[in-house]
Amino acid sequence: MTPLVAGAVVLAAVTHASWNAMAHRIKDQLVAFTLISGGGALIGAVLACFAPFPAAGAWPALIASAVLHVAYQALLMRSFTLGDFGQMYPIARGTAPLVVTVAAAVFVGERIDGWQLTGVVVASAGLVGLALWGIRGSGRRPHWPALLAALATGLSIAAYTVVDGVGVRASGTPLGYIAWLMILEGLSIPAYALYRHRSRLPGLLRPHAVHGLLGAGLSVAAYGLVLWAQTRAALAPIAALRESSIIVGAAIGAIFFKEKFGTPRIAAAGLMVVGIGLMLHVG
Repeated sequence: MTPLVAGAVVLAAVTHASWNAMAHRIKDQLVAFTLISGGGALIGAVLACFAPFPAAGAWPALIASAVLHVAYQALLMRSFTLGDFGQMYPIARGTAPLVVTVAAAVFVGERIDGWQLTGVVVASAGLVGLALWGIRGSGRRPHWPALLAALATGLSIAAYTVVDGVGVRASGTPLGYIAWLMILEGLSIPAYALYRHRSRLPGLLRPHAVHGLLGAGLSVAAYGLVLWAQTRAALAPIAALRESSIIVGAAIGAIFFKEKFGTPRIAAAGLMVVGIGLMLHVG
């Protein structure tokens, strides 16, 4: 992983945490994700006018990824409805790297050296610790429906990461791939919202339009950077490094949502940094 690729993934991590925070800020999660996914589809349509059309071999992955992304968004909505941002986001993001490591080895044939594997394990442990230790330190019993929703979100992240890693490499055009992925995945949630709210939907969207559409732009940028990186480096290290977004997410939770960020979470964050260092070890 070159410094340029690593920098792109870190930038994607910051951008990703930011759009998730914008989504969490809107109390009606269906409204939030209607704006973000619908805005993403509009951005994708514009990009598709200028990007090459993805190769035929990429379309099975594109269709599968669109389905997985819709499931991911539905699970993320559920997580944010049930739990705190500073707990749900770490669990969802921390689950993915280990699963991606196994899936990439089984389905893609990637081989990861001992340093990288150790780094993925340590970083993932730190990320999950950020969430679980925070729950214990809050004096409240874990809310298992929220935790299970966040865990399922993480599994969906792992699934679409592997599928997109295969698809974007087969597409011949990372920009074209992200454009059509945004179009395919971006219509389902707005369609459901229109079915549910009908004529009331424009009035529900209007007060949150600026934040929602800004979140859509950040979402497309974040995943576009990741897809580009996946054409330049192995899937598992990218999946682990992008989870540095949890540091940003924890900070956002503490500063903007007034959630606790005590010593246990700081220690877990340090563990994650050590894991990333091992993961990027060369030679």
